[in-house]
Amino acid sequence: MASLPVPHTLPRVSPAIVGAARGRAAVRVRTATAALGGGCGGGGGMEQRHGDAPHSPVKEKPVMSNIGKSTNILWHNCLIGQSDRQKLLGQKGCVVWITGLSGSGKSTLACALSRELHCRGHLTYVLDGDNLRHGLNRDLSFKAEDRAENIRRVGEVAKLFADAGVICIASLISPYRRDRDACRALLPHSNFIEVFIDLPLKICEARDPKGLYKLARTGKIKGFTGIDDPYEPPINGEIVIKMKDGECPSPKAMAKQVLCYLEENGYLQA
Repeated sequence: MASLPVPHTLPRVSPAIVGAARGRAAVRVRTATAALGGGCGGGGGMEQRHGDAPHSPVKEKPVMSNIGKSTNILWHNCLIGQSDRQKLLGQKGCVVWITGLSGSGKSTLACALSRELHCRGHLTYVLDGDNLRHGLNRDLSFKAEDRAENIRRVGEVAKLFADAGVICIASLISPYRRDRDACRALLPHSNFIEVFIDLPLKICEARDPKGLYKLARTGKIKGFTGIDDPYEPPINGEIVIKMKDGECPSPKAMAKQVLCYLEENGYLQA
């Protein structure tokens, strides 16, 4: 039987046939992507070309905002929200705001509480007033207007930590009630927990760990809270820590009081 001759070149395929095949393949890819839910984020990673659908969606014009001195800014939302982060961490994001006179034990409580929560497997972060003045607030003095800006900045940072699902522990004198209330207003759903360490001035002055009361009494420091500048105690704070039987509570006892509140109010579970 004679063998058939082998052509030296393959027969040319019509460009129209190639175009049609590519079009059918593109349709199959888009159909498969849609069946899978569009991929991560629902976008599918592929842009829809004009003419793929009979009615292409019309994008709404973004609404720009002017906030303070910032103009023409736009808020961008993310598909992963606070509830997703809280489920990942197994806790509810919140701000534990510790306030009181200098020397009342705010930083001591903040560290003790953070340690106890960490040992229980919870993620925390401490925003300490003095620490923040080493960086974020280094440009601020202790005048009334700068103190207000100091608290405002810390409140905004604490809000971000809470939104991230973290239990944020803020430790500041924060002497003015209006400034603390402004921070509370930033947090929705009662996620601002005000802790007032209510110790007498004479106890705090006797401790004077940084020697500031002595400087204030001799006039070397002006505008010192409790001496020549007022401290406005919370009116409806969530937690008040007081002396018991004439004794100051230990750091562990103070931390336990706050822990009990967090447990009872469901902050230690998602």
